[in-house]
Amino acid sequence: MRRFGLIGFPLTHSFSQKFFTEKFAQLGVKDCVYENYPIQDISELDAILKKPDLCGLNVTIPYKRQVIPFLNQASYAVNDIGACNCIEIKDGTLTGHNTDVFGFEKSLLPFLHAHHSKALVLGTGGASAAVVFVLNRLHIEPQYVSRNAAEGALGYGDLTEEVMNEHLLVINTTPQGMYPDTDSFPEIPYQYLTARHHLYDLVYNPAETKFLAKGKVQGATVQNGMEMLELQAEESWRIWNS
Repeated sequence: MRRFGLIGFPLTHSFSQKFFTEKFAQLGVKDCVYENYPIQDISELDAILKKPDLCGLNVTIPYKRQVIPFLNQASYAVNDIGACNCIEIKDGTLTGHNTDVFGFEKSLLPFLHAHHSKALVLGTGGASAAVVFVLNRLHIEPQYVSRNAAEGALGYGDLTEEVMNEHLLVINTTPQGMYPDTDSFPEIPYQYLTARHHLYDLVYNPAETKFLAKGKVQGATVQNGMEMLELQAEESWRIWNS
């Protein structure tokens, strides 16, 4: 039996277990199982790594950064970003990958236009680092926005009409608006959004967050994080079977 799983906390509404269980059934794969491991502290990972036949793990909030000391080696993206969401386990060696990079880039590309040369990245966590990695690779200038003062980041109160007019790509990497907190949303000045803006929400549940709904009212194009999630899951499966 080949064993895979997801570590994070909480995992009440995890996408991954359902996705991979259905994938195994569709492929007729009977020697694989995918389990949720809701751990309240990263130290609990040691016990999970002792499970027999463990071949790979996905990593979600809040452990994308905390998991790195457990790795034996890591991809360039993981080393550059400082966040890992996929672990390949082979012959006792743990190799870290970041499939968020793959999923975000591939899902974003069809929505990009020449005027999307600057982006506001809402949030400064592990997911935002993967987003900024991709934006730099695509030669799109990123600007962090945070509720907490941080070096190089703007506060939400700094988002003037001029700033919004310059940054026509707005990406939410925070959990605001995610089920069950569906009434919350990032406090950007939505009145300055236009049809030239594109809003990307990494949240996928609900399919349309308040962030996206408010953008649509202003004529902006919008997308949620479901395609990114599916793409990064498929990339994890490719890595585990390469």
